Amino acid sequence: MFAVIKTGGRQYRVVPNDVLEIGKIAGDVGTIVQLGEVLVVGGDTPVLGTPTVAGASVAAEVLDHKRGPKVIAFKKRRRKNSRRKRGYRDEITVLRVTEILTDNAKPTIGPRPKKEKVAPAPTDDGDDEAPKTARTKAPAKKTVAKAAAKKAPAKKAAAKGKSDKK
Repeated sequence: MFAVIKTGGRQYRVVPNDVLEIGKIAGDVGTIVQLGEVLVVGGDTPVLGTPTVAGASVAAEVLDHKRGPKVIAFKKRRRKNSRRKRGYRDEITVLRVTEILTDNAKPTIGPRPKKEKVAPAPTDDGDDEAPKTARTKAPAKKTVAKAAAKKAPAKKAAAKGKSDKK
């Protein structure tokens, strides 16, 4: 089932669990809002509104209020040393469509509970404090030994070369 709704001067085709960004509407984050201007309710038997479908609405959960991308309106009149730069950002509400309602029905799905962080269960070992993990440092690099190891074979090879020349 789908619906076509009108809000903020725009029309949107929505299905349940759709996430859409619309112009700012009243409602706190986590609450359920009802959008009443339904133009079409589709499904097995589509219903067209004249101009809206009577008794139909769309229930949606408010996920977030934010601002849209920056839009810059720059106007310049050439050879007149005249220019104007104005910018703005739209206020946006992010919604998740929970259900499409007909016949003046009320929303059955409430706001979704927030996920809580699960803390690890304390162990009963008799210790009041949990053991702290000790950080071990990496062993110090032995640069002196490596340098000496590299020099030693070079000296031996040089010594062999000298003895071969005799």
